[in-house]
Amino acid sequence: MYYFKHGNENQYIYLEPKDSLMLRLNTWDFDESLVFAGKGAERNNILIDIFLEDENERKLFYKLNRLSPNKYQEKVDSIIDVRLETYKEYIEKHPNETDSYFKILKTALTYTIYSRAERYPTNHVYSLRKKDFEINSSFYNYRKNIEYNNNDLMYYTPYARYITNYLYNKTYALGHKPKQDSFTTAFTVDLLNTIDKEINSKDSKNALLKRTVLDHFYRKSSCNINNESFELFFKLSTNKDDIRLVKNVLEDNKVIHKGDKVKGFSIFDFTNQSIDITDFTKNKKSVLLFWNKEYMSKSFLSSRIPYLQKKFPNLNFAVIEVDGNNNNRIKNIDIKNQYYINSRDLKENFLTSKMNRTILVNKNGIVTNGYAAISSYNINNQLKELSKNN
Repeated sequence: MYYFKHGNENQYIYLEPKDSLMLRLNTWDFDESLVFAGKGAERNNILIDIFLEDENERKLFYKLNRLSPNKYQEKVDSIIDVRLETYKEYIEKHPNETDSYFKILKTALTYTIYSRAERYPTNHVYSLRKKDFEINSSFYNYRKNIEYNNNDLMYYTPYARYITNYLYNKTYALGHKPKQDSFTTAFTVDLLNTIDKEINSKDSKNALLKRTVLDHFYRKSSCNINNESFELFFKLSTNKDDIRLVKNVLEDNKVIHKGDKVKGFSIFDFTNQSIDITDFTKNKKSVLLFWNKEYMSKSFLSSRIPYLQKKFPNLNFAVIEVDGNNNNRIKNIDIKNQYYINSRDLKENFLTSKMNRTILVNKNGIVTNGYAAISSYNINNQLKELSKNN
């Protein structure tokens, strides 16, 4: 499996030795226009068809989430039956395909449906605004057909998404109530332990542990640290680079907190002029977004920042690339809002991890949030409060 990207779009390609593949697409429509030709084309075209069918079924599953478990299970079983029939027909017409491809095809056809079934309990609660919800264990009979530790598939989206949803659902089943804005420390700790128990592959386990502890921290959009979950991460992870990264995030979090005066560093505009941060934020309610291309894409920024600027026009936005330069301009964002910073020159380095960090500053230069996240569910209320503050 390979994949290629265009802006915030990406798609997979399956290649075997001696394949000769050509692809054609309209970059404005991307997935909907993607067609393969040549040797190996047929197996890729059916994967694209499956992907588009999954996209089209999203609205259907939103409605299905309101059904009772028995009715939902009936619908899922009928969809799986149709997809397994497609799988059977493909095998009959292409008996010489490799086992490797058949595994990819079956995963593409079925795991997206199983993934939605794993999300059903929490989605059902949200849809009907319930507080509690019980589900019979027979609902999960399909789990008998799942491979839970297939390293070859761990980074293939249909499989990876299923594994993630399964791990979260197993953790919710321990008695946690679904939340949208953040996760409790207890939930994060239980999820880390679930990953440790369910995932055998060292690399996959480490990747899931790191993603969980950081995602949950960023979701809060706050300086507050759940020490118990981080301590458990350090105990369970065996990846030294991941441990070093997470430790750097914790160290960064100790510098610039709510209530501090924002000072002591400069940012550079695209004419290479240095601007003291005290001058930049003086008498302005400011949103200082520090980003790194390794952890945040330009395409995300180019859509997210204009949206927030339009929603909060009285806020002073600065999109600041960590260790960047004046050549890395982001489209759709006014160049006057784009800057860069050299983290190595900072006396008190609050960017050692180089991970994304947003600092909210009121018009008096006082930090109201030292570790916000523009991807968080909570950021809108935080910017709304900043916008209102005198």
